[in-house]
Amino acid sequence: MSSDFYAAAMFPLLFIFIFLGFPVSFSLIATAFIAAWPVFGALSAFQVFGVVEHTASQFLLSAIPAFVFMGVMLEASGISERLFSAMQVWLHRFPGGLALTTMCMAGVIAASTGIVGAVEVVIGVMAIPVMLKNKYSKSLISGTICAGGSLGTMIPPSLVVVIYASISNQSVGKLFWAVLIPASLMVVLFLGYIIFRAIFFPADAPRAVNPPSTTLAQKLKITATGIFPAFTLIVAVLGSILWGVATPTEAASVGSAGAVILAICYRSLTWNVLKRTLISTLYINTMIMMIVLGGNIFSGIFRLHKGNELIQGLISTHDFSTFTIVGLMLLMVFLAGLVLDWVSIVLISLPIFLPILVAAEIDPIWFAALMVIVIQTSYLTPPMAPSIFYLRSIAPAEITYMDMYKGVVPFIICQILVLVLVLAWPELATYLPSRAQGIN
Repeated sequence: MSSDFYAAAMFPLLFIFIFLGFPVSFSLIATAFIAAWPVFGALSAFQVFGVVEHTASQFLLSAIPAFVFMGVMLEASGISERLFSAMQVWLHRFPGGLALTTMCMAGVIAASTGIVGAVEVVIGVMAIPVMLKNKYSKSLISGTICAGGSLGTMIPPSLVVVIYASISNQSVGKLFWAVLIPASLMVVLFLGYIIFRAIFFPADAPRAVNPPSTTLAQKLKITATGIFPAFTLIVAVLGSILWGVATPTEAASVGSAGAVILAICYRSLTWNVLKRTLISTLYINTMIMMIVLGGNIFSGIFRLHKGNELIQGLISTHDFSTFTIVGLMLLMVFLAGLVLDWVSIVLISLPIFLPILVAAEIDPIWFAALMVIVIQTSYLTPPMAPSIFYLRSIAPAEITYMDMYKGVVPFIICQILVLVLVLAWPELATYLPSRAQGIN
């Protein structure tokens, strides 16, 4: 059989393994091993080992454990909960105050951990009981938490962007700049929708029951002790990357140390907290790295069977415009996002897309921002929305799947609007990276 046949058969075989319930990482490795056997036979295992060695030597990936540790420490030590309570003091009087607090908190957690899914679980555990107690619409609760959780895809230090930079050999600092404006627009639209719904449908977002009564002096004290230290840490970590002062690994390491120091200052660092943080960090990092390894093996064997040339040939036989090529690639990413996790999407699709981007002279920074937005949108989109499965794992039975499906639709519309804006005005993604000098 020809190489084209093996390349074309890899994706259907991968989806068969996934639908049978095998973990994504093992599905990727098994598919690649089966496709490699006709070429290498018993030596296929040695080819796999070579990819393991190559993956382990990628320096940029060493930033992931430190970012994960930073985010988990902020949550496990109670600092995130302190932040949530402090934000609620400032925002509870606004229309939809609890939902606004939840969304703002999601942005902060996303900026501290960058882990898709972890953001949703953290804010969901804190916000769901409070919002239900105040009789918020279950669809608004669901949509707010799912959409807030999706911000881990966009807001730096997004691990999606870190892995994208590693695969594409792009500057992670410039990619962080590229997603900054789209991410900000996303948050603004999310907050705007919440306020709109709270004003025009007040029964969906009632005023808080017995809201905290505080003076300005008390609010300033809460801000100084509950908000300012964590914000300073996050800004310092991201700022050092964005301005090229430190590499992502260096900045993440400083952030991890800073999170520990904050926990000590708040007197919340115990052996149990440290143990929980280390175990969670090990679990999350192992999961991510296994998928990274599987994706690298899969894409390597796919290229071996000239799968890239097969796809490029299909595109080159048609006189597609730049926007058509970009649209087709984004559609592939969206459809893959209905089945695969974000790591697998980047690792499988990006090696295929990069030669096409070069041949079509498409700005890789612009496309990176578009691809991240689409990954975030697929994270929310039913029926296979990962965000809904994460929410189901922490939500009480009274919040139904229908509540979740209804809740995410307005936020999906907001994401599509941001995608359209970045498609129409590439400068939204390319301006800040072009102005940032000396970024590595």
